[in-house]
Amino acid sequence: IISADSRQVYKGMDIGSGKDLGEYIIKKGKTRKKIKHHLIDVVKPQTEFNLGKYQRLALEAIDNILAKKKLPLLVGGTGLYLQAIVDNYHLSSVRPDKKLRQELEALSLEQLYKRLVAKNKAFAEKLNESDRKNPRRLVRYLEVLTGELSFEAKTKESPYQFLLLGLDCSNDVLQERILSRLKQRLEKEGLVAEVKRLHQEGVSWKRLESFGLEYKYISLYLQDKLDYDDMVEKLFTAIFQFAKRQKTWWKRWEKQGAHIVWVKDLKTAEREVNKFLSL
Repeated sequence: IISADSRQVYKGMDIGSGKDLGEYIIKKGKTRKKIKHHLIDVVKPQTEFNLGKYQRLALEAIDNILAKKKLPLLVGGTGLYLQAIVDNYHLSSVRPDKKLRQELEALSLEQLYKRLVAKNKAFAEKLNESDRKNPRRLVRYLEVLTGELSFEAKTKESPYQFLLLGLDCSNDVLQERILSRLKQRLEKEGLVAEVKRLHQEGVSWKRLESFGLEYKYISLYLQDKLDYDDMVEKLFTAIFQFAKRQKTWWKRWEKQGAHIVWVKDLKTAEREVNKFLSL
């Protein structure tokens, strides 16, 4: 399994990013076999990690898995990471400008987007809602544009064949699952304690908030900027809105030519995988 999640690359961010490594096990009778995983626990949370690094490491993992005659499964919810691999993006090689980054990180989300529009209006208007609301991505786009190189994600023909499976469920079911999972993490898995530990280990509140969702809202709660019930309510709403944006990403990808097979259950998914492998 190769994770395609932008937060699971960070060490110690286990519960909030939903690594669920205890589920990476195949059970056959009394035997239990662990499934090897990649692109999880790659760097410390204080370290910057970007799409270019992800793409390089993910492609290396795919090649290593195929060399062992195993099947790579690319799994996760960061649409940009998935699309960069499947569509074989040819990415810009602009290096981060630390001085510029400090200046940009001091700006609000609205200020960052306005500056991006001023730099390249056509590119800014193409961004989806998820990118527009992600300050780290806006900062990186501005770094690249300031370096006077275009950030057009050019694609090259991929040497691999992919089967794209999307989980199709109603918003009602999605809300129910999100709420159940959130309660489990908060009440039984120690999500609040995880965020508190990360801060004690040197991850600033600002950095934790930049990771969004669980890390953002629990950080605000731990700083007494939200009470517990308000934090849970706002976090639930934010996760649901994020899940809807993920759906929007897949639909947009389909309009760009991706063939996504939508499945409602495991049985259907298994049938589609077997059909794909028999080609």
